[in-house]
Amino acid sequence: MNIILDGILNLSGLGIIIATLVLTHVTIISVTIYLHRHQSHHSLSLHPIASHFFRFWLWLTTGTITKEWVAIHRKHHAKCETAEDPHSPKILGLKKLLLQGYELYRAEAVKPETLDKYGNGTPNDWLERNLYSRFPLIGLATMLTVDLLSFGIIGITVFAIQMLWIPFWAAGVINGIGHYFGYRNFETTDASTNIMPWGLLIGGEELHNNHHAYPFSAKLSNKWWEFDLGWSYIRMLSFMGLAKIKKIAPKVYSKTDKQRVDMDTVRALARHRFHIIKIYGRKVIRPVIRQECLRASQSYKLLLLRARKLLIREDIKQDKKAHELINQVLETSQTLAIVYQFKQQLKDLWSNSKQNQGKRIERMQKWCADAEKTGIDVLQEIVQYIRGYTEDKKYAI
Repeated sequence: MNIILDGILNLSGLGIIIATLVLTHVTIISVTIYLHRHQSHHSLSLHPIASHFFRFWLWLTTGTITKEWVAIHRKHHAKCETAEDPHSPKILGLKKLLLQGYELYRAEAVKPETLDKYGNGTPNDWLERNLYSRFPLIGLATMLTVDLLSFGIIGITVFAIQMLWIPFWAAGVINGIGHYFGYRNFETTDASTNIMPWGLLIGGEELHNNHHAYPFSAKLSNKWWEFDLGWSYIRMLSFMGLAKIKKIAPKVYSKTDKQRVDMDTVRALARHRFHIIKIYGRKVIRPVIRQECLRASQSYKLLLLRARKLLIREDIKQDKKAHELINQVLETSQTLAIVYQFKQQLKDLWSNSKQNQGKRIERMQKWCADAEKTGIDVLQEIVQYIRGYTEDKKYAI
């Protein structure tokens, strides 16, 4: 056996591929569990053994400094889809995110104001100060050495893949495609999407729209048919006593026998406003648009199709042309104008944070009563849904 060519492990080509995938998968899990859900959002706590393993592994495989990663991610949430967002494809373009995501990360990581404002609460122990943050390249050099000893000369390729793995998947795919293509369970005011319903390749981070709707949830899947691999690992760590789940997104449903808005209704609507606006678009605005298209002229039908996203999506910035298109459509359809007006009123009910709960209940009751008086079927149906809107308490951690 030639150790220089084959390495100590002397693996076959397939064995090296499997080993590389295992190594990169551990890195993905370290990012999603440790950096993202634990450090950035505090949705779970980790036992010191698990926490330090993830931190050590990321130092070896990425040279990531926890404070930098956390600060940049928190700033992304705080400034999402604005000129201050460190990585918005809507501002910078998808191509730039896919090809230069790592460069954008490094450019933000050297800004002291970002680290000071958004990097609070990250590790600052002796190891962090004297090794991990001070000498990130030593970790990478150690990993390269291990790869060469384990796999031989092909270890250089294994190492290169490890170095590219996170910049491609996290900086490129999640930060880029995750704000450009996919489906949305929630009408958040940013452009986040779920890339696919099965979070396997990136440890659950594919469910990006779910995360932006509930950033403090340790579980990223929301629908029964979605799967978050990272959540499975968290449950295993919890079972082993190495993690404690602090928060997950509560389940919501509508009580069919509930006839009056109360405090629970108002609180649930405020907490799950992105969900209720999504439901409103699906149950109210879309059916009205479909009905209008059935009896519309060809020219007006084209206008409706052009305006559909503007009437439903919450992340689209409405410029002068967009306002003109919306007004043109609403002036032609009284029914569409009414349901769109009620949508805006519904959003206003939770936008005033200074308003006391009693006043909010009163306004919500009036909204329901006024919506019923319109005689529009879809509005009357959504009123019944909203009156019964509540959280399943057993899911609130």
